[in-house]
Amino acid sequence: MPYIPYIEPKNFRASSLAIIELADEIATSYKARGFNLTLRQLYYQFISRNAFPNDEKNYNRLGAIINDARLSGLINWEHIEDRGREAHSVDWLGHVPSGLTDQIRGLQHNHWLDLWEGQDRRVEVWVEKQALEEVAQRAAASFRVGYFACKGYVSQSEMWRAGMRLREAIDEGQEPLILHLGDHDPSGIDMTRDIEDRLSMFAEQDIEVRRLALNMPQIRELNPPPNPAKLTDSRFAAYLDKYGEKSWELDAVSPERLVQIIQDEIAAVLDREKFDELRQDEREGKQIYINLSDNWTEAEALLREHNLI
Repeated sequence: MPYIPYIEPKNFRASSLAIIELADEIATSYKARGFNLTLRQLYYQFISRNAFPNDEKNYNRLGAIINDARLSGLINWEHIEDRGREAHSVDWLGHVPSGLTDQIRGLQHNHWLDLWEGQDRRVEVWVEKQALEEVAQRAAASFRVGYFACKGYVSQSEMWRAGMRLREAIDEGQEPLILHLGDHDPSGIDMTRDIEDRLSMFAEQDIEVRRLALNMPQIRELNPPPNPAKLTDSRFAAYLDKYGEKSWELDAVSPERLVQIIQDEIAAVLDREKFDELRQDEREGKQIYINLSDNWTEAEALLREHNLI
């Protein structure tokens, strides 16, 4: 069970340890009953037990304690999830055919090969905000790479899952590469750093996170409209020293340009020959199902002759 510590266990107060113990009990109970638990659901379980008053301060306190407890290996990583922040692969979405011949033909749509098998890198595209998820999807689709809308700072649950996913790629001899796009503002710049730090911690190996946009050369080239950087952002002072008072939003860049930026970067690390060979193997596999359905009468007779059906 993944009670996995990533930091030295904190010296929790007795009151915090009591919260961690109850949280683990509740989360384990949910999992045993076949349910996953979000932090907000966990919070309201505490409220229903009159563990503390219902206010934002206690919600934030619980979140901080649970975060530290998970990093310390005191709460199972698989028992708390963050719904709505999942990484996506590029899969076929379709209907289930009714007739047997149609079902056989339909198997072509479920015949997918991992086109990145044997590549030196394993690439994913991450964008800061959900509003640009379609851009990431469009750029990723033709290269069959995963994409993910971070919705700001990535939750600990999803970051851990990503670390485990990248760990599998590393074990298969591939070097992960995260292509990140975000606003050019105090938090947007820091998110790239945060993703790299936490992914590297969970994957237990340095993970390259390459910031594709927005960067200052692009801002000088594209001249998007500036906004004043948020004075209330805790990272404002460091940003001001390096970039000044202006900030720029990723949304100001045309979707077509963002798609091109992403695809150019993917193409630069892709062994196209290996990729195209696997794509051809995939097409041939799909054709087998098409041929089988087109000649099902003869195929069925042959199978019955050999007592295979």
